[in-house]
Amino acid sequence: MAFPDNRQWHEECGVVGFYEVDHAATHAFMALQSLQHRGQQGCGIAAVHPDGSLGLHKGAGLVKEVFKKETIDSLPGTSCIGHVRYPTTNVGGQENLQPFLYTSREHPFALAHNGNIVNAERVKSYLEKRGHLFHSTSDSELFADLVGSNLHGGDWHKAIAQAVRLLDGAYATVILTPHALFACRDRYGFRPLSLGRMGNGYVVASETCALDTVGATFVRDVEPGELLAIDARGVHSTFLARTGSHCMCAMEYIYFARPDSVIEGCSVHAFRRRSGVLLQAEHPAPADLVTCVPESSMSAAIGFAEASGLPLEMGLIKNMYVARTFIQPTQSMRDVGVRMKLAAVPSIVRGKSVAVIDDSIVRGTTSRILVQMLRDAGATAVHMRIASPPYAWPCFYGIDTGTRDQLLAADRTVEQIRDFIGADSVEYLSTHALLEASGRTQLCTACFDGNYPTDLYQDN
Repeated sequence: MAFPDNRQWHEECGVVGFYEVDHAATHAFMALQSLQHRGQQGCGIAAVHPDGSLGLHKGAGLVKEVFKKETIDSLPGTSCIGHVRYPTTNVGGQENLQPFLYTSREHPFALAHNGNIVNAERVKSYLEKRGHLFHSTSDSELFADLVGSNLHGGDWHKAIAQAVRLLDGAYATVILTPHALFACRDRYGFRPLSLGRMGNGYVVASETCALDTVGATFVRDVEPGELLAIDARGVHSTFLARTGSHCMCAMEYIYFARPDSVIEGCSVHAFRRRSGVLLQAEHPAPADLVTCVPESSMSAAIGFAEASGLPLEMGLIKNMYVARTFIQPTQSMRDVGVRMKLAAVPSIVRGKSVAVIDDSIVRGTTSRILVQMLRDAGATAVHMRIASPPYAWPCFYGIDTGTRDQLLAADRTVEQIRDFIGADSVEYLSTHALLEASGRTQLCTACFDGNYPTDLYQDN
């Protein structure tokens, strides 16, 4: 399938929503901290005040930096939504922070969104012809404008359904009104969203780890194409679109999600551990020890070490106070971030052949720096084992991986990749093993094989 290599990249983020939960903003603050790995650029919380009005606080930075006691206290009430965002290239700054708040006198609402609308340009053109003006470059504003423009007579369900019919792509969205919380997923199921129960109220969150943090009981996953309306009568489910697809993004399991989360019935830690076992079966390494690139590849390294009988050692250590380099906005920042974030341990790797387990290689510069670090620390050989297939195609569904010419595996053989990063050997997990590890028959693996589940809209 042809695709536009000049597509601008949007965000992989995290959303939460609370309905009829005491101290909702405080719980949202805690839940967003649990989702901080999904974005460190900015965050926000919109809440329904006791008088029925909506309030909002958002800003750039980590959740603990943006929210203090006084800002949380300024958001009283029992219902709210929240969002964390990561930085990407050429998609604006402060104006793109979420949630978006619409203060219509009759029908105020707030919206937060995770993912990417692949027909965004067409939708924007459609709205501009009808007089809409835009204040950000976020797909979420398009979603919100569609809802607002279709909100005739206060029929929220109809307005959301009409918006969804015009949108194509990946999203998990929460919408807050003075009397209800709505949550929906795209028809393909690219992005995770879970429903939990908390006392007499409800919680929705991008990952189950957020439910665990606030003491909510997991109820079920929101299904692809499903809209949940949560109000005083309870939870009401409607399917706005049925495709039969469960195209969960493979990178949610491989990299993005926290290992203690469960996505559509599959433990992220168990998936990664099983991937390591299968990786060792497919590509054993002539090594003295196994180490991981902390922390997202730790579970895979555990599986690889157990299957190989080799000791698992802390050959690389992480500075926990440095943000993820994968989601830094520029390559130079990513390079500096690697050296700030990771260091080799000479006393462990000196004189040893090391099997390094990583979750993926995207641009390759991080891997090249790590290999050199290990050699400088005295490793006699470095064997890279990657717990996913070669990342060769750009993502159009909300992960900032750049264009195809920036992806190391796009036009290189495995041997050429080995030469580029300077390792003694490089091997990847097969797509078949990836699916076996998940226990699923379907995942979105477009970044590995170029088979995109949606149209990519050449005018984007």
